[in-house]
Amino acid sequence: MSTQPEPLPTETLAMPDLHERPTLPARMKKRLVRRTASEYSQTLRLGYQLAFLALNIWLGTQFYFWVRHFETGGRSVAVDRPAGVEGYLPIAGLMNLKYWLLTGRVPAIHPAAMFLVITFVLMALLLRKAFCSWLCPVGTFSELLWKLGRRLLHRHFHLPRWADLPLRGVKYLLLGFFLWAVSSMSASEIGSFLRSPYGLIADVKMLNFFRFMGMAGTIALAMLIIASVLVQNFWCRYLCPYGALLGLAALVSPTRIRRNPWACIDCAKCAKACPSILPVDKLISVQSAECTACLECVAVCPAASALTISAVSLRRAGGRRWRQLQPWAIAAGILTLFIGISGYARLTGHWNTNLPSDLYMQLVPHANEARHPMPGEQSR
Repeated sequence: MSTQPEPLPTETLAMPDLHERPTLPARMKKRLVRRTASEYSQTLRLGYQLAFLALNIWLGTQFYFWVRHFETGGRSVAVDRPAGVEGYLPIAGLMNLKYWLLTGRVPAIHPAAMFLVITFVLMALLLRKAFCSWLCPVGTFSELLWKLGRRLLHRHFHLPRWADLPLRGVKYLLLGFFLWAVSSMSASEIGSFLRSPYGLIADVKMLNFFRFMGMAGTIALAMLIIASVLVQNFWCRYLCPYGALLGLAALVSPTRIRRNPWACIDCAKCAKACPSILPVDKLISVQSAECTACLECVAVCPAASALTISAVSLRRAGGRRWRQLQPWAIAAGILTLFIGISGYARLTGHWNTNLPSDLYMQLVPHANEARHPMPGEQSR
C-alpha cells in the first residue's frame, strides 16, 4: 500500500483571484445589513428648494414693483431692479456667453443671465443636474404637483414606451433650435440684438406674458399643470430645454449614483422612488442624463453601503476609484458655486444692467409694443 498522501482536488489547489469576486447565483437571497446612519438628504434638499423658491418670489415681487414704477410714470414707489430675474432669460445668457467668449468682454446688458447660466452648467458638470432637483423653482413646483397627484390618486400614470421615448426628445429639439439660433449670430449681431428695445426689456416682456396671459396661454398652462399632476415630472421630463442642456453637461460629470451589488438586497425600492423613472436597481452606475442627483433613491435604500452618490477621486490601473459623497457635500457644492460665481460678478461690477432711468421710462410702459428684431435689423 502506498504511503504517499492523496493529492488534493484541483479546486482546492487553485488560488483565488483576490481582485475579482465570483458572480452571485441569480436568485440568491442576500442578508440585509441595515443602515445605521441617519438619513437627512431629503430634509436638506427640501430646505434648499423652499429657500430658493422664497428667493424667487422675493425677486419677482421686487421686479414687479420696479416695472410698476415706470408704468405709472414714477408715481409708485421706486425700488432697485433685481438682476437675479435674469435667471429666467437663459437664451440671453447663452448669447452673452458666446459674446464674452468671442470678444473677451463681459456684456453690459443682462450680464447676470450669463453668470447664472455658467453657474448652473458648472453645477451639472460637477454635481449632475442638481440645479433641477435642488434649486429650480419650476422643478420644485413640478415636484409638488406630482406628489399632490400621488396623494389624491394613489398612483401615477406612465406613458407607454412608444410615446415616452419620442416625447423625451422634444426638449432636445427645443434646445437644438435655441443653440442653432445663438450659434448663427456673430458677436456684433448679439450686441445689436441686446441693445435693441426688445433686448433691453426682454425681462419686462417675460413678466408681461404672465401678467397679461391670453386664452391660448392660459389653456396651455392649465393643461401643463394637469399633466404634471398625472404624470411624474411632465415638464422636466419632456419639455424643458434648460434641463436638456444641463443633462448633456452632466453626462461627463465625475459624480454618479453607484450601486454595490454585494450589499444590494434587490428590493427595487430605489427604482420605485426615482422621479426620473430610471432602473437604478439594475445598474451599477447611473449615467443617464435624466438623473438629477435628488438622492431619493439613496434615501429609501435600506441596506448599508448598497447605494451611494460617489465621485471619481483617482484613476488607477485596472479601473477607477470612487469616493462616497455625503448629502452635506452636495449641498455645500451647490451653495459654493451659486454664491461664489454670483458674488464674483457683483464684486467685479458685472452683475447689474446699468441703464439710465429715462430710457426705462420710455421703454417699460410700451414693452408690449417692442418686437423681436429681424436678422437684417440686428447688424444695423
